[in-house]
Parts: sequence; C-alpha cells; structure tokens
Amino acid sequence: MSISVLGGGAFGTALAIALAGQVPVILWARDPADMQEARENKKRLPDCHFSDKLEVTGDLSHALTSQTILLALPMQKLRGFLRDNAQLLSGKSLVACCKGIELTTGAGPVRIITEEVPDAQAAIMTGPSFAADIARGLPTALTLAAQDDALARSLQKELTTPTLRLYRTTDTIGAELGGALKNVVAIACGTAMGAGMGESARAALMTRGYAEMKRMAEHRGAEAETLAGLSGFGDLTLTCTSEGSRNYRLGLSLGRGEAFDAGTTVEGAATARAMAQVARESGLDMPITMAVAALLDKSLDVKDAVYSLLNRPLKEE
Repeated sequence: MSISVLGGGAFGTALAIALAGQVPVILWARDPADMQEARENKKRLPDCHFSDKLEVTGDLSHALTSQTILLALPMQKLRGFLRDNAQLLSGKSLVACCKGIELTTGAGPVRIITEEVPDAQAAIMTGPSFAADIARGLPTALTLAAQDDALARSLQKELTTPTLRLYRTTDTIGAELGGALKNVVAIACGTAMGAGMGESARAALMTRGYAEMKRMAEHRGAEAETLAGLSGFGDLTLTCTSEGSRNYRLGLSLGRGEAFDAGTTVEGAATARAMAQVARESGLDMPITMAVAALLDKSLDVKDAVYSLLNRPLKEE
C-alpha cells in the first residue's frame, strides 16, 4: 500500500522523502521531469536524494490511487484543486499539509476539504518544521489532527517515521489556527528585527501575538490547550526566530524597506488580511494582526505601526 504526496515544493518533497524510508510513496508534481531525471528536487531541496521507494509522477490519476493522500499545496489554491478533482478524491483520507486561512472565506484547510469532498476523511498535519530538516532525517515532531479519533490514530501510526513523530488531537480548528496565525506573528517579528527594534521587542511581539492566537482560536471554538502545543506555541517559536521562515523573511524585508521576491509563497500575508477582517466583523481585539495587515496593504508604515501598538490603552496582562 502506498502513500501519495501532492505538491512538488520543498515541504511536499521533504514529506515524500521521509515517508519513503518505510513505505512506497508517490510524489505528484505539475512538472516532474527534472526530479525524475535527477532523483532529487534540485531547485527546492538540493542534495536530498530520493530512495527507490519514491516514485515521482505528473500523472494525477495515478497518484490518486493511494488511499492516504497528503495535500502539500498552496493554501489559496487548495479549494480549486479539490473542486476540480473531487470525484477522484472521493472516499480518500486527505491530510492537509498547508498552513493558512483562505482569504475569500476565512476557512481553514480541514473545513475546505469537508466542503469540497464531503465523503473524504479530512485531517491536518502541522507544527514546527522546516522542509530541509525533515528531508535530512533530523528529529521533528508535528501535530496530526482529525475530528474522528479513530482516523487520527490510524494516520498517526501510518505517517510516523523514526525521525518524524506525530502527536494526535481531535481539535482540528485549533491545529488549523495555530499553524496559520503564527505566520502573522512571524511577519510582525521579522518586521521588528528588520527595523532594528531588538530582541526584547521580538519577545514582546511573540508573547502578545500568542495571546491573539488564543483569542481567535477560542472565538472559533478551538481549545486553548491546543495552541499551547506543537501546532501553536511550538510553531510560533520556530517561525519567529529563524530566517528559514518565509514569513519571517517577509517581515525582515518590510522592516528594512526592501523589496521581497513576489514569486515566493508567504501564507501569512493572506492569513493576516483574512483574520483582520474577522476581527473587524466580530469585534475581537487583534492589534498585531491588524497592524500586519495594514503594513502589507501599505496603509501603515513601520514607524506608525509601532506607535499605534505602544500607545494602546494600558491594561492587565
């Protein structure tokens, strides 16, 4: 029995490499020729070679013959892909491996799977991880969330490897939001560091950003404890402190007043805009999220964003 990974980016490739150490894996990519020939993803993960158990294909119907399918696709393109291929995905176990919130609806990946392929078994795998670490077999721990605990247990066993450890939960909303909202805080932290505000400012943003993450998660029906786990606090710690994070690097560019590569997918940008809209509509206090969204839309500069945060009314922690 094989596992399929859809998406030939760095993270999808890394998951395929890690899983192929123990089971046959089919990695689907839109343009697989270079990977098929080189037996590695030279563009995204150089020097991480593919085992004999890893098959690379551009044939989607072939990739969808597996029962368990990992969706390592850009968050904003997930719904369209599922809608276009709903018949082939029917009845499968679909594990979202993307982090973010859909800009147009405010939905997370599990909800999108449920809406577009209602008879599929939906789950999400998320947490503190860089693709290069996973591909090179460095120890990594993630959260595996599914509303059906039996499904979560089954996937946990199937997808755990000697170097990739999965912890399960049935709180899919908490897992979705932890992985999405930490990207917004990472942009804020990168901006602070890029503007030369220092480590103390970053620590403050991480702490108050974490409070915003919990506030939004609880508003949406998640359990606060989930945000204290790998998919929340764990991922927040990694993403806000390393230039390996694209969201953090975007923030650095904002803080330095430099251009950022428009071709790089940064899920936190769409998430900030989506969550700022939710905060406005619901009256939630999300000042860091609002400031990041305003910075991205160029309606606020870094100096004014800092001033607005420092001059909020004094309050209890």
